[in-house]
Amino acid sequence: MSIFHSMNTTGSALTAQRLRMDVISSNMANVDTTRATMENGEWVPYRRKTVTLTSKEGQFSNYLNTAMGSTSKQGVGNGVKVTGINNDTETPFKLIYDPTHPDANDEGYVQTSNVDPLKEMVNLISATRSYEANVTAFNANKSMLTKALEIGK
Repeated sequence: MSIFHSMNTTGSALTAQRLRMDVISSNMANVDTTRATMENGEWVPYRRKTVTLTSKEGQFSNYLNTAMGSTSKQGVGNGVKVTGINNDTETPFKLIYDPTHPDANDEGYVQTSNVDPLKEMVNLISATRSYEANVTAFNANKSMLTKALEIGK
């Protein structure tokens, strides 16, 4: 195991949380977008995107068994990775009555994105807090390594 293993682990978390914040920002920017992509020959509104994160390798139970003294050969965690940026197809588009809008249907309703600004703000706060916690862990690790180097002086 490298001396910088924990920094690499924290770095992967920082990268993942930054991507989460970028995707959330994109969702917020497109909250009122009525024409984003073509599906089946028709324009559809912007679909909310979500980020899927997983452990780089192994299951939590393997790490738990290792920590409890099991003879498992699985080591400590190796960070997090982004496995996908997915479109939210389960949440329906919002319908707003605005017969003067150019994208209104025959009944006067306009389909808008399925982005909920409140949910996005909660997710943004969560990603920001995770990012801050990882910066704190990174700085603590850096400080410990610096102090370890000073021991030899």
